Amino acid sequence: GRRSPLMVVVVVGGARAMAETARLLVLYASQTGNAQDVAERIGREGKRGDFDAWVMSMDEYFVGDLPKERIVIFVASTTGQGEPPDSMKAFWKFLLRRGLGSDWLKAVRYAVFGLGDSGYLKYNIVAKKLDRRISDLGGNVIVEKGLGDDQHPLGYDAALDPWLSSLWRALRGSFLLVNSIDYVSEGNGNKILDPPRFHVVYHSLPAEIEQTRCSGEEDRWVEIQNARRMMEAADKPLKSCIADNAGYGPNQPYLARLICNKRLTEPDHEQDVRHIEFDIKNSGIQYMPGDVLAVMPSQDRQAVDAFMKRCHLNPDAYITVKAAKYQQKCCEWNEGCPVKIQTIVESILDVTSASPRRYFFEVMSHFATAEHEREKLQYFATPEGREDLYEYNQRERRTVLEILEDFPSVQLPLPWLLQVVPRLQPRYFSISSSLLVHPHEVHITVAVVSWVTAFKRIRHGLCSTWLSQIDPKDGIAVPIWKREGTLKFLPPPVPLILVGPGTGCAPFRSLIQECASLSSSQSLPSILFFFGCRKETKDFLYRDFWLSEAANGILSEHSGGGFLVAFSRDQQNKVYVQHKIKEASKKVWKLLQLGGAIYIAGSANKMPADVAASFEEVIIQEGGLSKGMAQRLLKKLERSGKYNVEVWS
Repeated sequence: GRRSPLMVVVVVGGARAMAETARLLVLYASQTGNAQDVAERIGREGKRGDFDAWVMSMDEYFVGDLPKERIVIFVASTTGQGEPPDSMKAFWKFLLRRGLGSDWLKAVRYAVFGLGDSGYLKYNIVAKKLDRRISDLGGNVIVEKGLGDDQHPLGYDAALDPWLSSLWRALRGSFLLVNSIDYVSEGNGNKILDPPRFHVVYHSLPAEIEQTRCSGEEDRWVEIQNARRMMEAADKPLKSCIADNAGYGPNQPYLARLICNKRLTEPDHEQDVRHIEFDIKNSGIQYMPGDVLAVMPSQDRQAVDAFMKRCHLNPDAYITVKAAKYQQKCCEWNEGCPVKIQTIVESILDVTSASPRRYFFEVMSHFATAEHEREKLQYFATPEGREDLYEYNQRERRTVLEILEDFPSVQLPLPWLLQVVPRLQPRYFSISSSLLVHPHEVHITVAVVSWVTAFKRIRHGLCSTWLSQIDPKDGIAVPIWKREGTLKFLPPPVPLILVGPGTGCAPFRSLIQECASLSSSQSLPSILFFFGCRKETKDFLYRDFWLSEAANGILSEHSGGGFLVAFSRDQQNKVYVQHKIKEASKKVWKLLQLGGAIYIAGSANKMPADVAASFEEVIIQEGGLSKGMAQRLLKKLERSGKYNVEVWS
């Protein structure tokens, strides 16, 4: 049939002058929900500016229809080692088809906003590639791409706010709009409350049915899976809702028994690092060195109960949730499968650790009955209040529960809570074991996170703290699944140079265990490993294993490898892994000359840049090359898959 006039916002967007309401399509690709937040904000502002705004995930949209659009806004995040989110992979593969000509998108005007972390080498690479590819296919750019940086004190909003103002100004002249989009994007739009995205239906279950539900641990996890699938269907109503049988994942994790919880650091050391083992016998889980383990954390039950009490929610009430816009046509898989409100709150909503987005405060302002609370919330939702909101919210890492307690007159309805409360996210840990050595187990190395805020509040990492407190004797089941990692170790005979200070050693323990188990049956690469910690007697993680392999194993000198440790606090002048790399410059250069590959894992702060600078110095010193030539050589290694970084904040 005939298509209606359209504007598309796909976290890359475009549109055209119109005499009637234009459709605004926003396409997004999100891994943790941030890109979805941005896309939904664009959609809200577009609606307030009289567009017929549609917000869709890239895996909901048929990319072959792109040439029919006139304005598309793409929002895409960059994950891991410069990878696109899972929801973008098929979309991106289609765009790379050779048969698409340089005029395929000649009628499309577009814009791109990316979300990334400048602590990574491939900062916002997905958005940059997407912008370039759309342009190569004939797309006409509306405004220069925007790049949000998670490292910025104000987060990606620091780049998003001015970018959106530029976008709406550019589009204003192309559309006959009743409402000025400039007015909306300058922060006055918080006077309007859009309808909630979700529709909630309450159910009364017969007593005999209710008594049979959630009677045991296995039944509880069935209900959690039902809740997750229901919310996913409501989030993406146009996506096929056929159950994913491809393996374990967030909607169907493997419930693994924690069988070992050992502290690796000394009791009097300031950092608590744990060696955790899970029993995966009969699970069918297969993993390789470099892969990561996803863990879905459990929230504190008292905090969950306090949240439900504060929000006047009946924890035992049964509900179903659908997308409000598609109540008649969305996936009906969950018909007849109501779930308890308590199940949704404790397993889907993060009420105890995540700080909400700015839109949370905007929505709260509409439900505040106390004038002083309403005024403060409205101020927080404006660009002028952005820095004060950062000081109050993000910097202090205030939780949803704490914020609601600070504004006691606010009573958010359940559909709004489901929309604006952050979702509980899995935590990812590099696997630190080899399946060849431990065929029925998977190991991770966990730094227990805790810190003190500017206002002296003590905060604890949700997942790491929970794991550290589990006693293996209790037989606790932990929801886990394996994800392919970003570190792809090249096969022999490629020499390997590994840099893994602190818990960054985890993927290399997996690799070296595997190599050691294969040493008697096949030739292995030379491995030079740089490890770092604070003090030799306090936090030398896996000390005996490394020293054993360095003495007469895969890291020994006679195997062509080596093991060098930097103890940063054992002397007056701090010594880090980058100093050890420069000390071993001749050996490093020799391995690079033999075609060696570099792998770096650990903290995303200064370490990756400092390590890169040390390799650059080695190339200059030992290779006699200029600084520019050394930088180009490292770039060449990166392009060929021989310079890999996996870091975390």
